Amino acid sequence: MKNGKRPTKKQKQQIEAAGLNSSDWLIVKNLEQELHLVHRSKMEVITISI
Repeated sequence: MKNGKRPTKKQKQQIEAAGLNSSDWLIVKNLEQELHLVHRSKMEVITISI
């Protein structure tokens, strides 16, 4: 798995709109319709729709 990157301000807003804490999640993949996130400590991978 690639290393996660810090989310931009717009991505942070999208993460928080999904009901997640943006400081706990890193961006693995940024697609047009979805974001693939990995948790900083648990290494759990999730996908949210934009």
